[in-house]
Amino acid sequence: MQDPAIDIGTYGIWTGALDAQPSAVAGEAVAELEELGFGAVWIPETVFREPFVHAALLLQASRRIKVATGIVNRYGRDPLACNAAMQTLNEAFPGRFLLGLGVSHEHLVSWVRKHDYSKPYSGMVEYLDAMAKARFFAPTGDPPARMVLAALGPRMLRLAAERTAGAHPYFVPPEHTAIARATMGPEALLAVEQMVVLDTDPSSARATARRHMEAYLKAPNYTNNLARLGYGPDEVADGGSDRLVDAIVAWGTVDDALRRVQAHLDAGADHVCIQVLHPDMAHLPLPEWNELAGALGLRA
Repeated sequence: MQDPAIDIGTYGIWTGALDAQPSAVAGEAVAELEELGFGAVWIPETVFREPFVHAALLLQASRRIKVATGIVNRYGRDPLACNAAMQTLNEAFPGRFLLGLGVSHEHLVSWVRKHDYSKPYSGMVEYLDAMAKARFFAPTGDPPARMVLAALGPRMLRLAAERTAGAHPYFVPPEHTAIARATMGPEALLAVEQMVVLDTDPSSARATARRHMEAYLKAPNYTNNLARLGYGPDEVADGGSDRLVDAIVAWGTVDDALRRVQAHLDAGADHVCIQVLHPDMAHLPLPEWNELAGALGLRA
């Protein structure tokens, strides 16, 4: 259910391509997404831009569109700092910032950041407790700041519904969306990411999909979730089976992509953020975003 305090609309864009652009170009791209009618733009945190600073720049460059993080890595800052950043952005841009918070992945936490990843779930519970108690002496925004959790498995989905506005599942087929909705109940916000390749040739489309899926198929958080959905080790190996690729990435025409988006909505999603994949991973997909907006009827 859309929380009126952070109504992100039905359709959004998820993209890491803005990290590869100068800040001014990234701001112009988000302003264009706003004019196209998308409700939100989702940005990641990996080893590129600091997400709160990046969000502030994108919010400043636009007027109405919401900026959401998909996701902020909780190991990147302590709970007080995370809460302060969330509250600061919400005060400066009331109701326009949505904090997506998650545990990230062991290789990014243990190897890159040198933190202990041994208890991701209980650590998240403690982190949320600490955020709730964190003091913030500057003015707070109205409406209140909102957050969602990156969640795949049942425990994290339930935690997302109980402690935050909802969940942001990533790298999932519509079958997972139905499970997430049943697990969280009808009230929690369910904002799902969907990868698309606008290419009708099966060979080249799947090649593009596999190039983008490669890193995720090495991450236990995702492979464990795929196993729960019936995709065993043989289907995850060697870039993924055709069945797995086709389940995760909607390829073909714009209409094919939108049918997959609708499948998530039919399964219980409130919001679907579309991630356009391209053979050039640094490609800024402005033409594709325009095409999607037109097909969705978002343009004013």
